[in-house]
Amino acid sequence: MRVLHLPVGRQMIEMCSALRQIGVDATSCHFRERSVPLKPDLCLHLERLNGEERKKRREEFLEEAIERYDVFHFHFGETFFKDRSDLAILKKHGKKLVVQHRGSDVRMLSVARTAGNPHVRVKEGERREERQIRRKLKILSAYIDHAIVADHELRSYIRGFYKKIHMLRQFVTLNKFEPSYPSERNRKPLIVHAPTNPYLKGTEYVQSAIDRLSRKGTPFEYRQIERMTHKEAIRCYREADIIIDQLLQGSFGVFSLEGMALGKPVVCHIRDDLRKTYPPGLPIVSADPDTCYDTLKRLVRNPKARRRIGMESRVYVEKYYDSRKLAEELKQIYLKLS
Repeated sequence: MRVLHLPVGRQMIEMCSALRQIGVDATSCHFRERSVPLKPDLCLHLERLNGEERKKRREEFLEEAIERYDVFHFHFGETFFKDRSDLAILKKHGKKLVVQHRGSDVRMLSVARTAGNPHVRVKEGERREERQIRRKLKILSAYIDHAIVADHELRSYIRGFYKKIHMLRQFVTLNKFEPSYPSERNRKPLIVHAPTNPYLKGTEYVQSAIDRLSRKGTPFEYRQIERMTHKEAIRCYREADIIIDQLLQGSFGVFSLEGMALGKPVVCHIRDDLRKTYPPGLPIVSADPDTCYDTLKRLVRNPKARRRIGMESRVYVEKYYDSRKLAEELKQIYLKLS
């Protein structure tokens, strides 16, 4: 089985590495060079070419890929060509296809609000308008029967489009994250927040809670991680006693998992209806804009709880998000493709 993953994503690279460890010939390909901590197996470097040259390179690579690969695993709903006309070609050649939706590529505010979350936000921009998202999903599902999502929050956006939706949790390569549990002796804990997108993360509510804690004279330190490489950021996370992810969405992503893998208590809004859909014992401390201050106050004042939750978090990631174990699940999905 020879599998090609494209066209972008750090998780995509993690998945291919894990698949190769269990004997699957998997290749990751970025279409453009990206400032990510992991490098893909291939990069087309389309950013170096003009319009006509980019079109020709995509066409050439499709021809090469048809000769080499059996399974095509697309991420973020993107394929070889922008109009996705390559899907008909791949189907004609009998290739097996699967698409993995990651988040902002399918999140629609009208759907998100049906869950009763008054704080939820989605990414903005023409490519993320709901009519564009639905149009894309219709085109993809006309040729691709199988889709993958990480959780039930994402499943809600693509329900009704694909014949089969597979649940596959995010991949964490555990040996990259040596745990560093919060000390019970630390009476001035370090709180870390890394807003890759402050609007979506609800960073203004985090800052409001931090300011309120400071005014109350609560002893703590606060660090907001911005404009750092992933390697530099991980060093900062290791020093943290509390990590704050997001307060609005209602589900968690890779940042929360990295914090948990490092043995940290993670604060992130988890919708009540979604919590029961995750593996049992999820140790994430849920908070929203209305409860963030009280949640942080409790954690700041309770070093034993910080350490206990941090240790539970590492065990949880080891049990349910180990990339090698999940690679076996992904291999079984490939075997089900028609």
